[in-house]
Amino acid sequence: MDSPAPPYDPHRFRHAAAYYARYRLDYPARLIARVSALAGLEPGDAVLDLGCGTGFLAVAFAGAGMGVTAADPERLMLDAAGEAARQAGVSLELWQGGSFELTPGMGPYRLVTMGRSFHWMDRVATLAMLDDIVAPGGAIALFHDRHPDVEENNWFKLLCEDCTALQRRAGRGKRGAGGHRRYEPYLLASAFCDIETASVFLRQDLSTEDIVGRAFSQALPAPTPAFEADLRAGLRALSCDGRFTEIAEMVAVVARRPA
Repeated sequence: MDSPAPPYDPHRFRHAAAYYARYRLDYPARLIARVSALAGLEPGDAVLDLGCGTGFLAVAFAGAGMGVTAADPERLMLDAAGEAARQAGVSLELWQGGSFELTPGMGPYRLVTMGRSFHWMDRVATLAMLDDIVAPGGAIALFHDRHPDVEENNWFKLLCEDCTALQRRAGRGKRGAGGHRRYEPYLLASAFCDIETASVFLRQDLSTEDIVGRAFSQALPAPTPAFEADLRAGLRALSCDGRFTEIAEMVAVVARRPA
């Protein structure tokens, strides 16, 4: 399980902020409802969305009646979350900070959510701090997405290969020293070792522009014209009409302290 935490870079997603909300997968409402039920949430409960990005989870839980604090170290992401909340007609408390800025005096929160962000953190230290700020009987929920190895997702393999190559050319190696290891070993070694999962599958059509936008929404060095040209050429080889299909599993891992 042990792996070094990726170097802390609060502005890792600065270049991605303009693309994230438009091109990343949102979390289905029925997955939010399932997590709310597993966590035993009631309207008005305090929720912290840690690494909120452009506010997918923060806005969803605020829309369900929770009192949500949206936290992100990148100001551009936090501003986008605030704008998403205004458009949705909900209120968020915005806090510029991430897992490294958490303090024991925060909260207590009934639920702490993390959407595609836990792998960027010092996972062991973050879980230890959350044990101080999650209320008794509270929970954490780690959201992510998986793409099954099926023919329809051939574009996703190409996207991952091109993004990894860009990272290496920039001298960054793989994204995150720990990569996307399973979350459960970290949870089982923490106070939050009572684990349940929920997932929802989705299928949708994509265009070449959607996939290029998805690439630009990653935590990459500033994408170059050559990177974009290579990606577009690879996509043309997969589909001459620029039409693709995405099959994804949207996953939430809900963890509590043992009763």
